Amino acid sequence: MSIVTGRARSRRAAAALSGALALVLAIPAGAALAAPAGTSPGVAASPGTATGPGHGARGDFATSFEDDDAAPLESTPAERDGAPWQENVGELVVGLPGSVLDRVSAVGASAENLPNEGAANLADASSATKWLAFATTGWVTYEMTEPTAVTAYALTSANDFADRDPRAWTLQGSTDGETWETLDERSGEAFEDRFEQRTFELDGPTAAYTWFRLDVTQNAGAGIVQLADWDLSADLTEQPADRPMTTAVGSGPTTVDLTNKKDVGFTGTASLRYDGGHQADGAAHATNVLYDDVDVRVGRDTRLSWKIFPELLGDLEYPSTYASVDLRFTDGTYLSDLDARDAHGTAATAAGQGAGKILYADQWNSVRVDLGSVAKGKTIDQVLLGYDNDAGSAATKFAGWLDDVAIEAKPERIDGRSLTSYVDTRRGTLSSGSFSRGNNVPATAVPNGFNFWTPLTNASSQTWLYEYQAANDEQNRPVLQGIGISHEPSPWMGDRNQLAFQPATGAGVPDGGLDARGLAFDHADETARPDYYGVTFADGIKAEVTPTDHAAVLRYTFPKGASDNKGHVLVDRVAGSSKLSFDAATGELSGWVENGSGLSVGRTRMYVTGTFDRAPSAVGEAAGDRAGARYATFDTTKDRTVELRVATSFIGLEQARANLALEATGRSFEKVQRAAEREWNDRLGVIETQGGSEDELVTLYSNLYRLNLYPNSQFENTGTAKRPVYQYASPVTAPSGEATDTATNAKIADGKIYVNNGFWDTYRTAWPAYSFLYPEIAEELVDGFTQQYRDGGWIARWSSPGYADLMTGTSSDVAFADAYLKGSLPTDKALDAYDAALKNGTVAPPNNAVGRKGLETSPFLGFTPESTHESVSWGLEGLINDFGIGNMAAALAEDRRVPRERRETLREESAYFLERATHYGELFDPEIDFFQPRHADGSFLNAPEDYDPRTWGGGYTETSGWNFSFHAPQDPRGLGNLYGGQQGLEDKLDTFFATPEDATHTGGYGGVIHEMREARDIRLGQWGMSNQVSHHIPWLYDAAGAPHKTQEIVREVTRRLFVGSEIGQGYPGDEDNGEMSSWWIFAALGFYPLQVGSDQYAIGSPLFDKATVHLPDGDLVINARGNSVENVYVQSLRVDGKSRTSTSLSQEDLSGGARLDFVMGPEPSAWGTGADDAPPSLTEGDEPPTPSRDATATGTVVVADGSAADADALVDDTSATRTTFATGTPTITWDGSGTAATVGTYTLTSGVAGTAAPSAWRLEGSDDGESWTVLDERSGQEFRWALQTRTFEVEDPAEYGQLRIVVEGSAVIGGGAAADGDLSLAEVQLLADQGAGADVVPLKAAAAPDAETRAETRAAGKAEDAADGVTVWAAPACADGDSTLRVVVDGAEDASVRVTTDFGAQTLKGGGELTFDAGSARVGTGAVTAVVTATVDGQKATETVTVPYQAAACG
Repeated sequence: MSIVTGRARSRRAAAALSGALALVLAIPAGAALAAPAGTSPGVAASPGTATGPGHGARGDFATSFEDDDAAPLESTPAERDGAPWQENVGELVVGLPGSVLDRVSAVGASAENLPNEGAANLADASSATKWLAFATTGWVTYEMTEPTAVTAYALTSANDFADRDPRAWTLQGSTDGETWETLDERSGEAFEDRFEQRTFELDGPTAAYTWFRLDVTQNAGAGIVQLADWDLSADLTEQPADRPMTTAVGSGPTTVDLTNKKDVGFTGTASLRYDGGHQADGAAHATNVLYDDVDVRVGRDTRLSWKIFPELLGDLEYPSTYASVDLRFTDGTYLSDLDARDAHGTAATAAGQGAGKILYADQWNSVRVDLGSVAKGKTIDQVLLGYDNDAGSAATKFAGWLDDVAIEAKPERIDGRSLTSYVDTRRGTLSSGSFSRGNNVPATAVPNGFNFWTPLTNASSQTWLYEYQAANDEQNRPVLQGIGISHEPSPWMGDRNQLAFQPATGAGVPDGGLDARGLAFDHADETARPDYYGVTFADGIKAEVTPTDHAAVLRYTFPKGASDNKGHVLVDRVAGSSKLSFDAATGELSGWVENGSGLSVGRTRMYVTGTFDRAPSAVGEAAGDRAGARYATFDTTKDRTVELRVATSFIGLEQARANLALEATGRSFEKVQRAAEREWNDRLGVIETQGGSEDELVTLYSNLYRLNLYPNSQFENTGTAKRPVYQYASPVTAPSGEATDTATNAKIADGKIYVNNGFWDTYRTAWPAYSFLYPEIAEELVDGFTQQYRDGGWIARWSSPGYADLMTGTSSDVAFADAYLKGSLPTDKALDAYDAALKNGTVAPPNNAVGRKGLETSPFLGFTPESTHESVSWGLEGLINDFGIGNMAAALAEDRRVPRERRETLREESAYFLERATHYGELFDPEIDFFQPRHADGSFLNAPEDYDPRTWGGGYTETSGWNFSFHAPQDPRGLGNLYGGQQGLEDKLDTFFATPEDATHTGGYGGVIHEMREARDIRLGQWGMSNQVSHHIPWLYDAAGAPHKTQEIVREVTRRLFVGSEIGQGYPGDEDNGEMSSWWIFAALGFYPLQVGSDQYAIGSPLFDKATVHLPDGDLVINARGNSVENVYVQSLRVDGKSRTSTSLSQEDLSGGARLDFVMGPEPSAWGTGADDAPPSLTEGDEPPTPSRDATATGTVVVADGSAADADALVDDTSATRTTFATGTPTITWDGSGTAATVGTYTLTSGVAGTAAPSAWRLEGSDDGESWTVLDERSGQEFRWALQTRTFEVEDPAEYGQLRIVVEGSAVIGGGAAADGDLSLAEVQLLADQGAGADVVPLKAAAAPDAETRAETRAAGKAEDAADGVTVWAAPACADGDSTLRVVVDGAEDASVRVTTDFGAQTLKGGGELTFDAGSARVGTGAVTAVVTATVDGQKATETVTVPYQAAACG
């Protein structure tokens, strides 16, 4: 054994000291530690040996650094080869060199926003916190422990809204706190970035003052002032002290709570602090002994594990992640020398963990290392903590927290006989609105079920229902307030129709208050599977639930000796209103709840019924402050178990009873659970693997669970089990009348409808995964959303459950096209889905909640103009959908089951949409080599010198210009040609992945949103893997001729970003209805739907040695010979035994019992780099696509209808105006005025509802205006919808200088005869090929509208700007010891704002502040929804804003 030096101390002494730790430093820099009471300075109170409760006889060791754990040695360097194992490491200097923050004893302020944004945050040396005051000016004071002279100070800008930054201030000092002397005065200052620290040197040292005051006399214009940090330095040249790396017991992370609870360990109330700093530029390392004489023998199955929280410290080199637990064995060897790997294949050394980028900063991380493979038979002597960073500078600092160090001889392994055992529904719940690791609801349900059953740590929340750690109690234990019914698709959308059930014990009437009924538990006593949720609470009560589709069985087991031998079951609404009761005689539960978030559009009343397995002894209204809570009491003297069967309905109370009878009545808990388990195993068993680790299997099957959790049924069987009749309460048509206690006011419709899906997310991977893995299920799901179109006229963009106005793109279009093209959709259902897509792609929508925004102009301009909010996103997402529609139309045109008379129309529509899909170049600015917003007149929004692709928002939804620079996956060759070809595309991608995201270019968002932090912390350049919009980007290396880079990046992601499943993480961002999960599933199989809306997949790098996908037409077998963590590069591929070099696979390649044989290696190969190996594209050749142009951009258009009708509206590039003709047979003539055009396609756009559209016409061409040639002739045509753009092809295009449309008949829009005078058209296009004549058919700029239209457009623009300019901000606040939620609205002078929270809803006219009473001392993590409505001169615009806030507690 080696000799160690240092001072050991008892655990109780450590606890005494931990209370004195500084906010960031576990021990103040340079401060001496006082000796514990009863000991002498420098004398150890007890040895730092691994004895006590954490050290068992079975070869186990464990410590969480709590009072009853063995105390570690403090700051004790290990020795190796006779010298301290440390180089170039000294003390951690927090803040400025010479900082005196450790002398601050009290902080005061003119105003502050407690509890989360107090003035004390200025002294914590962390930019993650801030001081905020609701005033334009304000002051802060520091009281020092002793008179102090300073030579400099620093201010750090906060996270959001630059107009809150200080602009002018005065620094003052005082010896008595009353009389102040000015030390420095500044004005006209500005912070260029968020989290920017600016240092100001004084002329010389000041006098020694006991008080300092920073008086902000002006801010940058907002009604709020804020600042992240204020530091004072006595000497900027001071050098760090030469002392060992700190390792000492403290509380836990003190300044950061992105996903965690502050001031505690991961478990318990303590953890171990490590910190230090580099003394000079270059490499640095240090290893300290934590425990000596451990004496644990390593067996075959022995596992080492720990939790670690590296702090970011504002350093994007992430030095704090270069830390790891190490072991010294009695034979003198070290774990760090044995090539050990963690559970994800990353080197289990300090250097390896840092270089492997496996640890997230400012979050708890779980690390597990199987020791048996490298150290079996060795005996552990010491437990060490090491830091090892081969880079850095003299300014590099590192710090973090360590907890839950354990060595287990026989760690628990998963029993894989049921695949549900691999699923942990809590993955994604150690997460928040500030940083997402999934943001999931831990639902127990049947696949695609009607109801979710979820544990609730916050049973008043409609957003974050279950928080893995952040909502823990004072002992750092999670507390459950109920097991509830949920229908939440995402916390950002919010929940609806919620109901909570909770057990209780005790004499008398139980208290239904949230705090009173909350029950503490340990995650180790919790089982969270898809088919079953169960938890045993600290007081001995056990609660369980197992689901059916519309029902569930709840089971409560009360402890022996419960108070008064009484057990209670509480039922309570979560929010909104309810009417619930238990029948006194039978105990039957009946009633309804009506609640939902602001984005739960289309929700209606939910009815509930329930029956107990025996009659209660008492029922009634619960005590406490929950007015809707009811209880039933049971005598538990002889029978301690109570079962409750519950069912719900949206149709009515009797239907809820019918659902209960159909699904749960007479079925035991075990029988229901086994049935749910079988359903899940059927879904999970679609993929079988060989070679995967336990963690990879957890990820695989948990991801398949998430995919199959959504979307959800909203239909019910109103018939019988043998003769089902399916109906639903419609979420997509308006209710009528009032709902009653027994029946809904929603329209009851026939059929099956599905809800809960955000297609902006899910079209990319989740829908392709359904089509590939479960074609029969995909058929029903697609048709269930098409039912929305049949019922309400549209498919929701975001179904929650109805038409929510959120996100960009009508992406059900491409998702459902993909399903048909991959064989998952029969023709009849495909035609209905196609019709819904056709409407989305050709009809200007009646309101913002449905259809495509900007479609009034985008088909005519060739791009979506900047006047449409998030125009680049709307435009480019629209073209991806056009690609899917075009391919679907082409396939339907060749489908013999399609009526013959429709096939030619489908061919024309296919050509039109596929041509439209190439228009992405219209938003590409060649002067900057990026896509950017463009005005309707053709000019770009930003001048080249003003454009920064790192900036978020504006024209881009939830991302930046960099991440949108590759947003044309439907045409990768054409996209590459914009950048100069394959090499140019590769170079662009290389720069993208090499340019760091720093989360400071907040742009249109005003502040840092969670996606920015997530993109920064995955450390893959600008790539926002944390958000769906960027998921396709690495696969484009296949198109760039560099497939090895796709392979490398994708395997890095599967290794290090889907981690932490065992502690409620598992994802690098929002999981979003199975989309993030499906990305991983495809990546693990080795191919990806890069071009959704086609039958193609791009090839990556398979994760498993062998994967078998059980498909209906035969198993797909994927072999990866030589696969390993290092061998990620494809060397060769055979498809069904035949060599394949293409980097693309078709659906046919994967069908019919196919076999893929990969050979993998450690170095890139030439595979897939041939000239013809890239995925297919719309574009051929080396030039960017040249879309057709509208010939009416030149010359004149006139109308001959006997009344000289105004023709301008026909060619003004908007369907918002129209020409109504005086006759049903007008002639529309274009004269090129010397310009000739070859028109191959033309479009007509119908007028508003109630008017007629042409049904018969001729297109004619002429060169002299007298002799006309018929180019196209139509009859029997129909415009199915108002404002629909229809396309028509010219069979033999030829060049003409004049063209005319001679209308010969008309019909009412939607069918029927039309009377003379009804005919109206909104727009006419004559689409000419570019090519040699491109110079004579210019890009069309918007025509000058008439005065009335200009006024309407100006007003609409002002309304849009007014709505978009409103800022909504939310934060918990304290009032008389109770928590409130404070919502501030800025910039709303011309708007009304409807704010919906978990605590009610209010409407604000103009700017101002709203306060919502939380009803308790604590506010959980949540979000508010604000619907901003601005009206200018009769023109109305709306914007929906969702604003998250962190949990807080008062009192």
